[in-house]
Amino acid sequence: MEMPPPNAAILAQKAELLRQLGRVLPADAIISDLAETRAYECDALTAYRCPPMLAVLPRTTQEVSAVLRICHAMGVPVVPRGAGTSLAGGALPTADCVILGVARMNEVLDTDYDNRVIRVQTGRTNLSVSGAVEEDGFFYAPDPSSQLACAIAGNIAMNSGGAHCLKYGVTTNNLLGVTMVMMDGSVIEIGGAHLDAAGLDLLGVICGSEGQLGVVTEATLRILHKPEGARPVMIAFDSNEVAGACVSDIIKAGVLPVAIEFMDRPCIEACEAFAKAGYPMCEALLIVEVEGSEAEIAHQLHLIAEIARRHDPVELREAADAEEAARIWLGRKSAFGAMGQINDYMCLDGTIPVTELPLVLRRIGEMSEAFGLKVANVFHAGDGNMHPLILFDANKPGDLERCEAFGAEILKLCVEVGGCLTGEHGVGIEKRDLMLHQYGAADIEAQLRVKDVFDPTWLLNPAKVFPLSTTESRRTAGIAAA
Repeated sequence: MEMPPPNAAILAQKAELLRQLGRVLPADAIISDLAETRAYECDALTAYRCPPMLAVLPRTTQEVSAVLRICHAMGVPVVPRGAGTSLAGGALPTADCVILGVARMNEVLDTDYDNRVIRVQTGRTNLSVSGAVEEDGFFYAPDPSSQLACAIAGNIAMNSGGAHCLKYGVTTNNLLGVTMVMMDGSVIEIGGAHLDAAGLDLLGVICGSEGQLGVVTEATLRILHKPEGARPVMIAFDSNEVAGACVSDIIKAGVLPVAIEFMDRPCIEACEAFAKAGYPMCEALLIVEVEGSEAEIAHQLHLIAEIARRHDPVELREAADAEEAARIWLGRKSAFGAMGQINDYMCLDGTIPVTELPLVLRRIGEMSEAFGLKVANVFHAGDGNMHPLILFDANKPGDLERCEAFGAEILKLCVEVGGCLTGEHGVGIEKRDLMLHQYGAADIEAQLRVKDVFDPTWLLNPAKVFPLSTTESRRTAGIAAA
């Protein structure tokens, strides 16, 4: 994956940069030793690595502001980093950049149960937001599979979703306001503890902007009352296409489960071996969860069972109790880790209309044969957010390149059937060169102009999101301006 060459002039300023950063940060917040910076050389897209010039770990918005002000004045690129769980290379450094990690910014700043909001520093992990309010009967809805580790900062950057986004929406539907530091160090507040801010929807622009516009240090999030009850049901099928058709029919019937998750045989076998969840051994498995009162749960599960039986499932089983329900979800949440124990893989993230699931699953199977690489499918079927895992051998010459070519064809297929390149992982570097497959030149130019407004020197998160061919002149002009 091509990245811009390091700027020798910036590297020559490292000693002066360290001196200036030492005036605004404690010594333990600055990492400059090469061996220690290797901890930041990649994110969860581990195929590409590059140690940064240095890394900083501020604890407050004011410290972030001071760091950015110094980097802006010296023309030093900055790569914001949450927990480093990005699967798209969103936090991949360049050799002449400063990694700005928010991991130490993990405090709960305010909780307002009457208005159902919580304000947190964005280094706080996704799951710990719910952990802060669960004893009072509340939760934070977006639940990526990496929720134990991923940070709210990254969730906002990539507009992350999760298994329960079918009913509750993704991050943008649960984000009410942010404190964001611009590249020049200025601090702005957008939105707040209310439903809609007046004027332009700047919050909608920032959520999903992948660190291109500013560094979000604090977030006001919507919290919800825990449902009265919830219960998953497992529906097993003898083919991927039939399972996809069942998902489409559930959605068309107007039933709104809280989640519909899909797993195929390779993933089922790996997850069962890992989590002992009690999964039936079949070609395709749907996990459908509903919630509400006991009467609501029974009614919804009855409708779902009626729809499922039209597709001749090989098994249909409700969770008997809370313990079994927890095991079912442990298996699904462990899918990426379980697959990683048995094979190298690349995890994709494309979104399609639910009605196209049978076609896309069939085409992925055909592509798998053509490329000679196996695929494990696990994804949020309810909203069509696909996560094919392409299996390859990282030690076999040419396998990575073949895997990437296969992945590109899957993502192009997603666009061609009416979907898009990403549902929640973001573009990063992984899908950067596919942006022109989804967007025309005028669309890309409009997005670049937004970047121009927020970051006119083009120092934030370089070489991400946009094809390098569309940004080279702006990047060069930005370096000259800085």
